[in-house]
Amino acid sequence: MYEETPSAGVPGAVLWRVEGGAGVVLPDGCMDLLWADGRLLVAGPDTGPHPGGEVHAGVVAGIRLAPGTAPALLGVPAHVLRDRRVGLADLWPAREVRRLTGLVAAYGDPRAGLEALARARAAETGPADPFAAEVVARLRAGRPVAEIAGAAGLGERQLHRRSLHSFGYGPRTLGRILRLRRALALGRAREVPPARRGPVRTLAALSWVADAPHRLPPPPCNRTHRTPPRPPSGRSALLRGPYAEVAYAAGYADQAHLAREVRALAGTTLTAYSGGAAGAKRETPQPSGSRTTA
Repeated sequence: MYEETPSAGVPGAVLWRVEGGAGVVLPDGCMDLLWADGRLLVAGPDTGPHPGGEVHAGVVAGIRLAPGTAPALLGVPAHVLRDRRVGLADLWPAREVRRLTGLVAAYGDPRAGLEALARARAAETGPADPFAAEVVARLRAGRPVAEIAGAAGLGERQLHRRSLHSFGYGPRTLGRILRLRRALALGRAREVPPARRGPVRTLAALSWVADAPHRLPPPPCNRTHRTPPRPPSGRSALLRGPYAEVAYAAGYADQAHLAREVRALAGTTLTAYSGGAAGAKRETPQPSGSRTTA
């Protein structure tokens, strides 16, 4: 079972707890501070799917830090922790980690202890660098990397280096990850934004098309033909529309583009995802995804 709630004390952070450790962790551009069986660990930014059972514990609690904010709190560049799960004692002095372990353990709910730890570190390190938030906001808005670099007063190579430090990978990879998260969220919501003027669609339909976009028949050449061709396996012709709408709303070129990205970044299909075979530490439990970076 997985549950989460926004943090009241750490801006942009989310407190979560999972029991059972099932599922697959998908990339999201975030880093997490974890509590597992009395141990403090850090989950770095992912570039691909990770098995949820990487952290061995009956119950895992965590605080998911907003993209780009963890390096300042941890004192470690994000790219050093990319695709890794490490003990906090590997990053900080053992004595300090023992003190913080006692602090978190003193709370009835370890999530509250993790929040207190992160809040104390934020007070020590000072206000967050606005660079990360600005890059994330522009990427979510679909702005090109060259434009983002110009707005930050940087060259593209400089932007890439700073992004490696803040996020663990370059801005193009981060943009792909954020776009995928948006597409999956739209699919789970079973609708696209009203501004797109598309009807509400079912995730089951989305899932089938994601699995086999190449099977879709071409539209009829005869414009007077009022009955659309039936997709294979006797499924409703409405299966063609939902996937295209979600792909468009999330900023993909077409439905095939989205299908490729789901495979590349999530290692799954929308059918498996919607059926519960794959999730993320952001919707399903585990701490924070192909293995290549931009």
